[in-house]
Amino acid sequence: MKQTILIKEARHYATGEAVDVIIADGQVAAMASSLPAPEGAAVIDARGLTLLPGLVDLHVHFREPGYSYKETIKTGSEAAARGGFTTVCTMPNVNPVPDSDEALSVQEKLISDNALIQVLPYASITRRRLGEETVDFAGLAHRVAGFSDDGTGVQSEQVMAEAMKGIAATGALLAAHCEVESLLNKGYIHDGDYAAAHGHRGICSESEWKEVERDIRLAEESGCRLHICHVSTKESVDLVRDAKSRGVKVTCETGPHYLWFTDADLQEEGRFKMNPPIRSAADREALRAGIIDGTVDAIATDHAPHSAEEKSRGLEKSAMGVVGLETSFGASYTAMVVPGLMTLDKLVERMSLTPRSLLGLPDPFETGSPADFVLVDLESKWRVEPAEFVSMGKATPFEGLALQGEVVMTIHDGEIVYSRNGL
Repeated sequence: MKQTILIKEARHYATGEAVDVIIADGQVAAMASSLPAPEGAAVIDARGLTLLPGLVDLHVHFREPGYSYKETIKTGSEAAARGGFTTVCTMPNVNPVPDSDEALSVQEKLISDNALIQVLPYASITRRRLGEETVDFAGLAHRVAGFSDDGTGVQSEQVMAEAMKGIAATGALLAAHCEVESLLNKGYIHDGDYAAAHGHRGICSESEWKEVERDIRLAEESGCRLHICHVSTKESVDLVRDAKSRGVKVTCETGPHYLWFTDADLQEEGRFKMNPPIRSAADREALRAGIIDGTVDAIATDHAPHSAEEKSRGLEKSAMGVVGLETSFGASYTAMVVPGLMTLDKLVERMSLTPRSLLGLPDPFETGSPADFVLVDLESKWRVEPAEFVSMGKATPFEGLALQGEVVMTIHDGEIVYSRNGL
């Protein structure tokens, strides 16, 4: 039996009004103003704090099984809880690749034994993520968040068309990493002014949007639910916007770092290296506009931890990927809400409600739903200190920056899984 909890006088994220929440047996028993405390309930004084539904990240890398020196299910889920996340979806670039019942079971056991929050794995689209032979979609769909070969795009149009047809038959989500490998030219940062000025090899925008264009066409033909991962270019935003206007079942995400930085902010450090890369000011503005008008459906971190040594080799030679779970809310709130570009309730849609809808998860603000909440201090200003991260990965472009909006407490399934002041 889980402890009964009363959250007292929190500010509702959408209405701004004070609200009490009673959590019993892990579920929302009541939500209203001035609720009496049930006998024996733990009372959380939430005055001055804002109550949000637990955040949901559609795109993280927890590195287990296979690469636990970078991150584990335990440390990744702890980082997620500290960032206000109650559900995350893990990408399949692990070992073994979750491309079969047996391989997926390895990851499921690690999640069952170690996860602090809900961790939903993606299965791969193709065997061993090689882009050649599709997996058993019907046999795996009920156990996963969806299907993705993230880390590599499916290069063969024939294979992707076959995959979309098979996934469409299950109703599952296909999360596509869109990248035309023949256009990469061994690039590793955006093909823009910084690359030209500093002698770096660039990744052209076309390498992303050209495959976005193809996958939208295939989704329109197949009826597959297509979700495009880590959109970074203005052309991709335009293609998604146009496809949505035609009724194509397409959604997309971008990351907090794409909403914040441009290639003019790059430094000669591995913490600025990720795939896709931070791009131009025009791309950033298009992504912000997309987040505001809903063309870009979700903010996802693409949390991708590496060892300190792997990220210490500068822009050219460091591993691709940065961490983001512990900075995501503060970075997104500071970039989008503090300057008045969008309201808090719209940010909550992008970071919780829309991802929940895509995954078929309930809204915690409905009575009877699993109690997944986060309490945030919207006035708190804090500095990003990677040494304090609970994630094993420390590489972030936000290092040293001042953010506003801090997670104070995270509750998953009616249990406190993170508290700023200790559990």
